[in-house]
Amino acid sequence: MILDIFSELQRPELAAQGDEPRIYELAIEQAVLADQFGYGCWWTVEHHGSPDFSYSSTPEIFLPVLAQNTQNIHLGHAGVLIPYGINHPIRVAERAALLDILSGGRLELGVARSGGQEWETFEVDGDQTPDMLEEVLHMIPRMWTETSFKWESERIHIPERNIVPKPLQKPHPPLWATSVSPAGYELAGRLGVGVLGMTLLTPFEIMRDLFHHYDRGREQCKPSGLRVNHQKAVFTFLHCAESEQAAIESGAAEAALWFVNQSPKVFRMPRKAWIDMIRGTEHMRARAAVEEPEDAESTDVDDPHPVIRLANRKLMGLPISPEECYEALLPLDSIVIGDVETCKRKLQKFADLGADRVMCLMESGNVSQENVLGSIRRAGEHLVPACAEMNSGLWTPRHGSA
Repeated sequence: MILDIFSELQRPELAAQGDEPRIYELAIEQAVLADQFGYGCWWTVEHHGSPDFSYSSTPEIFLPVLAQNTQNIHLGHAGVLIPYGINHPIRVAERAALLDILSGGRLELGVARSGGQEWETFEVDGDQTPDMLEEVLHMIPRMWTETSFKWESERIHIPERNIVPKPLQKPHPPLWATSVSPAGYELAGRLGVGVLGMTLLTPFEIMRDLFHHYDRGREQCKPSGLRVNHQKAVFTFLHCAESEQAAIESGAAEAALWFVNQSPKVFRMPRKAWIDMIRGTEHMRARAAVEEPEDAESTDVDDPHPVIRLANRKLMGLPISPEECYEALLPLDSIVIGDVETCKRKLQKFADLGADRVMCLMESGNVSQENVLGSIRRAGEHLVPACAEMNSGLWTPRHGSA
């Protein structure tokens, strides 16, 4: 199993101060360190108009900057927003191919339907995005490998063209699809592309079901390109500290709750949908940009579920302690926050689930740069090599470890 970094360029305190240059400086520093410690890929998202949540609005510009500051780590776009009113397929293929060249063949390209705020901002008809995503995954490999390409559909007309540049990797870089629903997972498996699972504080039962849908699609695989990529990657929060007390004091657990509270606004999903997802009663799904009033359940500060209760208390401005945040998240297998042994134990469960890669969000909320770099370094020293051995069964948790 491969350990990756997942970045939202998420620095709310710097955004509030208007110190935008520092946001990018800190991310470059993190990527350089991750490169030195053998992480597989640096994944960067694409969001627009969400300064409290993400400054990653131009990944096609920022990733080439990282390419010039790193040597080995792969560079992943997770993912390009594929509605044609946001990113035309030709521009996607051109920019991605140039990044592959500039990075010496380190590109991993993910595509996403987007949703919520982006659909609203760019006036996207969300009902057309499933067909667009499948269409793009057929078009881009052909643009990369054919000297004469054209396309005609109900959604887009592209006259015959030779799209340049061509990527360095042959036959072409690996393709991925960001998916949140059973149908999305199944489509990725059927098209022979990797799946980037954007699960969030969800029980493993939901992830196991999603992986089942991916494998079911894989059984009927008709690859969209010349390179088949049947990897399953999962997003999670990760903070690896020198001790349990250091993990508590880092604020990483509270940052995960902050992320949960920000997400309904960014993705335009009712808060209740996120609450139900944490309970394990509903899959995440793309939603149109709609505003819905919250019911009492979605903000209940006495909810019996400890994670939901604390998220609601934080949302309502009530005090919560780092200790209770950590203790609430510790039993949740999908959140990897703790000392080295705790993180190893939890990552082993991802490997047992069948994940090929774990995309780790370390910079979230107001976790300090010192703590982020410490986590990258410590995880690089201990978790990256441990994960490399997990699939071969060489690593087993120490008896009695937390």
